Amino acid sequence: MEASSKFLNSELISRHQFTLNNVDSETNKDLLFTSIRHNLEKNDAAIISHYYVDPLIQEITEETGGFVGDSLEMAKFGSRCKSKNLIVSGVKFMAETAKILSPNKNIYVPTLESTCSLDLGCPAKELREMREKYPERVLVVYANTSAEVKAMADWVVTSSIAKEVIEDLHFQDKKILWAPDKYLGGYLQKETGADMILWDSACVVHEEFKASGLRDLKAIHPDAGILVHPESPMEVVAMADSVGSTSHLIKASQELNFKKFIVATDKSIFYKMKKLSPTKEFFEAPTGGVGSTCKSCAHCPWMGLNSLKNLNQCIDKLTNEIELDHSIIEKAKVPLDKMINFNP
Repeated sequence: MEASSKFLNSELISRHQFTLNNVDSETNKDLLFTSIRHNLEKNDAAIISHYYVDPLIQEITEETGGFVGDSLEMAKFGSRCKSKNLIVSGVKFMAETAKILSPNKNIYVPTLESTCSLDLGCPAKELREMREKYPERVLVVYANTSAEVKAMADWVVTSSIAKEVIEDLHFQDKKILWAPDKYLGGYLQKETGADMILWDSACVVHEEFKASGLRDLKAIHPDAGILVHPESPMEVVAMADSVGSTSHLIKASQELNFKKFIVATDKSIFYKMKKLSPTKEFFEAPTGGVGSTCKSCAHCPWMGLNSLKNLNQCIDKLTNEIELDHSIIEKAKVPLDKMINFNP
């Protein structure tokens, strides 16, 4: 079992699978959509959702004037949104980022249990100890980290801008300490030639994509393009026709000259891909090769804890507020502002 899988347990996987299998029986879409619209207006609230949450959540987010995007786009929207209450449907670090960038707004999440294996795999205390060993290096951390980790960083990046930031630092002859995703870090190191020391952690979803299974699926669909998120293992990335962030992959699915795509990232991204390219076919990249038992099955179990039901409850009652220490907000805002304002 890979290191990131230690953060999964049978109860979480079961609850995630229950949510996936019981959307219709647990909720009534029309009634909940009506209730969500009412509660958003009642509480001067807006929804900000990630591409990896349930397609029904993405649908109601867009329908009510909220925003669906990747981590960088979510952060930018949150900072310019006029609503005083922001409901972040994704995972906890995204809501913390919204709070840091908009400390005067109230930030809520449908469930406080929705975290991230990369966040869990990079405790602030351990990263601080590692940084003390390499004080001369620039600490660049991925956005999938806690507010406390961001507070000690020189740079925070998303996969949308990571390559350009690392290239810029490399051009300045800076040596880099990178955390936490080892696969994304390795990809950036290979692409830029930068001197990087990598933290050892991984995304529980992307780590499971296997080159062997991908080759088998490509043999069945030889005319399909392959889209890969750089959090995936290097041998999977090497097979890609296009590599990049969720926003990049969505754009590639529109622009590349393929009628079929095999996609190595969270399968909830298919909602947006199919909406923008309704005549194209999309296939999930295999997560374990032949005969393996997947842990994530191409969908983040923590993202899967967001549902229409708990989203509506959150908006109605304004529950699960994100609160951060003022000193953490002040320190973390410095590298996050650099991320928001970075121009490749």
